[in-house]
Amino acid sequence: EAVDVVFVKAGEPIPDRAFLVIIPGSKTTISDLEALRHQGWDGQLQRHISGGGHVLGICGGFQMLGRSISDPHGIEGAARTVAGLGHLNVETEMRPEKTVRLSAATSALFDAPIEGYEIHLGETGGPDSARPFAHIGAKPDGAVSPGGQVTGTYLHGLFANDSFRRQFLQSIGVAAGT
Repeated sequence: EAVDVVFVKAGEPIPDRAFLVIIPGSKTTISDLEALRHQGWDGQLQRHISGGGHVLGICGGFQMLGRSISDPHGIEGAARTVAGLGHLNVETEMRPEKTVRLSAATSALFDAPIEGYEIHLGETGGPDSARPFAHIGAKPDGAVSPGGQVTGTYLHGLFANDSFRRQFLQSIGVAAGT
């Protein structure tokens, strides 16, 4: 069985049949979160999760899934704190130091290797971080909701590893062989 990847454009709804919604990274997390809300995707995302669907936030998408994003230094404009989507019990604080690195990680979900890269401003933490998405060396990365439906990570490029991708998709109900 093949996997269909659909890029949802402005003005389009999140497909009802989606097993997984991926919220990608962003260079302007707060304004992109505002745009996501303007499109009505926040409500659609809530219905997707309530209906048993899965969500993965990568980098800025991970930050958006938390309770709040704080930008005390005005990195993305005026200094402010905004409410996140609230699907992960974590909070993000934007910081001037940018993390840029290639990362070899291990999936905390499947003990499978993941190679990717990090490029982000800010640090994210909270109770759901006690269930990390991965480990980069000894450091936990990301967060997983209590029921496992919502996950977040700072790792870009994580689906390049065939074993990890296959296990992740199987875990959300997508058939083997993908």
